Amino acid sequence: MANRICMTFAQRQALMEQYRKGGDPRVRLRAHIILLLAQGYSWAVITVVLFCSTRTIARWKTRMEIEGRGAILGPTIPPGLGPSVWWREAVADWVTTLSPRDFGFLRSRWCCRVLVVLLLESYEVRVSPETVRRWLPREQLVWRRPRPVVGPTDPQREAKLQALRQLLATLPANEIAVFQDEVDINTNPKIGALWMRRGQQVEIPTPGTNEKRYLAGSLNWRTGALIGTEGGSKEGRRAALFVRHLDDLRCRLLCYHKIHVICDNARSHACRLVQRYLRQWGHRIVLHYLPTYAPDANPIERVWWHLHEEITRCHRCQSLEELLDLVFAWLQKRTRFTVEDSVYSLPQAA
Repeated sequence: MANRICMTFAQRQALMEQYRKGGDPRVRLRAHIILLLAQGYSWAVITVVLFCSTRTIARWKTRMEIEGRGAILGPTIPPGLGPSVWWREAVADWVTTLSPRDFGFLRSRWCCRVLVVLLLESYEVRVSPETVRRWLPREQLVWRRPRPVVGPTDPQREAKLQALRQLLATLPANEIAVFQDEVDINTNPKIGALWMRRGQQVEIPTPGTNEKRYLAGSLNWRTGALIGTEGGSKEGRRAALFVRHLDDLRCRLLCYHKIHVICDNARSHACRLVQRYLRQWGHRIVLHYLPTYAPDANPIERVWWHLHEEITRCHRCQSLEELLDLVFAWLQKRTRFTVEDSVYSLPQAA
């Protein structure tokens, strides 16, 4: 490992000034280490002269090379801002913009003890975990669950959405477009927030074994009407359910010469069974695929969200049949749904 550090004249002067007149002995030691390295002294000589370890030399040499003299001299605290306030803001900045892995820790989330170790290693500031825990709320930080968002995006997302926009904008009166998707209904209830007395947590009974049933649905682009097809017991989200749903659409939308079904890229939507069905009925049913990883581009997802929010979340049904009766009663009562079309609205001419 090379001993010498290359510095500009201004960096050398700043470190020399701090070494000669600095009031903090810790900063003076750092400056002395860097100055000796710049002069070409070996690590063995520096450890003997300054009574420090090679680990200390390596830490400050690396930080000098990466972050410059600011890492050695320490942060500049603005006038009128107390040290504790400055460190509090620094910790809040780490928590909101960086990850523990950015600093070499094998953790995915921050905790107060990691922040304490980081303050000590980076700036030799000694605080307790409880102090850091008090700092964070003062910086308007709270401990809560993050919101999951869609990860990778389709590189052809905009091109596919533009093609769908043109389809919907130029749809003839004798043709119809529907947005299709499946939803799973579980006897194991989804848990959501409830009103309850302070200090008393409401209990939601769950079954010993979970039962699941899939429901395939399509949302009419023009009217907001929903057409649903119930899956069989243990059928899952398979091509047989999708094909039965396509057949339901064909039989219930007889007034339209062509049905455009807009769906996601699930395997069950493009397998051999589906292709065989389309060879027979392709003159009436045309499939259009959404961009991958794009649930926001399917308006029926909002319908399923309302279904879970109003029916399946925190339900107390004793059997799957009872829960399905509630689901279909809710769907029959809501004969029309609002179709959110913000993704498919075409730009207006100026």
